[in-house]
Amino acid sequence: MTLDEMKPGTLCVMVDLHTAGPLGQRLMDLGFCPGANIEVVRNAPLVDPVVLHLDGYNVSIRHDEARYVEVERQ
Repeated sequence: MTLDEMKPGTLCVMVDLHTAGPLGQRLMDLGFCPGANIEVVRNAPLVDPVVLHLDGYNVSIRHDEARYVEVERQ
């Protein structure tokens, strides 16, 4: 399951990142590493962003970026 499919209030753990290059590096710099705990705070259905609580801080990413983050529900 990918991060953009999660509903607000869902807790999950990151499993894998399916992108490389500058986007992959940017997501890793933001804290998207395997094993990271993620809570979906807000997931706008039609317009960006996806607001997440990631290991103690909030981060916003675009839906097209969230598609590359594979997660598993807790």
